[in-house]
Amino acid sequence: MPLTIADLPDDMRARIRDGLAIPAHPLALTADRKLDQRRQKALTRYYVDAGVGGLAVGVHTTQFAIRDVGLYKPVLEMAMETATTWAQRPVAMIAGVVGKTEQAVKEAETAAGIGYHAALLGVAALRGASEDELIEHCRRVAAVIPVFGFYLQKAVGGTPLSENFWRRFAEIHNVIGIKIAPFNRYNTLDVVRGVVAARAEDRVTLYTGNDDHIVLDLLTPFTVRRGSETVDMRIKGGLLGHWSVWTKAAVEVFERCKRAANGAPVSAEMLALDSKVTACNQAVFDVANDFHGVIAGCHEILRRQGLLEGIWCLDPHEGLGAGQGDAITRMAQEFPELTDDAFVAANLSRWLG
Repeated sequence: MPLTIADLPDDMRARIRDGLAIPAHPLALTADRKLDQRRQKALTRYYVDAGVGGLAVGVHTTQFAIRDVGLYKPVLEMAMETATTWAQRPVAMIAGVVGKTEQAVKEAETAAGIGYHAALLGVAALRGASEDELIEHCRRVAAVIPVFGFYLQKAVGGTPLSENFWRRFAEIHNVIGIKIAPFNRYNTLDVVRGVVAARAEDRVTLYTGNDDHIVLDLLTPFTVRRGSETVDMRIKGGLLGHWSVWTKAAVEVFERCKRAANGAPVSAEMLALDSKVTACNQAVFDVANDFHGVIAGCHEILRRQGLLEGIWCLDPHEGLGAGQGDAITRMAQEFPELTDDAFVAANLSRWLG
């Protein structure tokens, strides 16, 4: 049976609508590049105890290649089971769905069958397709499970998507949110305008994936004209690879941003926080080497904390970029308040137990 937004529990719909901190879940591997189940479960427990509102699994940070080695369903199942048994509260579970239409629909059916609440739908595999073809693809997947749109930056395989595309996408009834991650302010505005033009602002919730402007995305009110009326929208949550590391501190930053967005004063300190978080992301995502170490950088922090045994990726050619390790060290030293090493150290044995 298809899963619709109306089928979600009322509290889950409300939580997604209010905005959640959702890290993208990494993949824990052994030295021979096999799934390390013990550490995979430990990561999920870490995120739950760090206070996240949801988990995104099977996404870029989980490594798209899990599909090539038969790990897509097992990894989704493990995250769901661990989060359900460990958490004492609802956790929004979002499954990454990629590929051409047949594959994407099958992955959506798998995720819905496991109990995931929504799919994060990437369209990079349809590069070169017409807008009509892209919208039909999205409709097919949304007929199976509620969908988060995904505006992916060009540096890692994304494609430009117009304001008109986002209007038509937001008109699809089972679209619940959009992860905005083009790393481009103009493209971010296209998404906001598209949702407003579709009159979908009360159904489609915006989440930041712009790791270069996390804090400002969460603080900024967007004002859009629609005919004679003015519509105000905000990016309410975040679905981010960056939040897969130093997660407890990230959740604290997110909560500060939410309080400010709800009327608390926005201080100069809060505005300065944006550049600090972006500087950390610059190191973690290996911007200096065109994002070569984007996944390995996350692994390196988790390895240093003891959550991962190594930084191994399914692709043996993926690793840290030149100088990336030193850059991560420097950021941890400059901004210790944005790390959570003490929290991890105090709980690591329990998560691994």
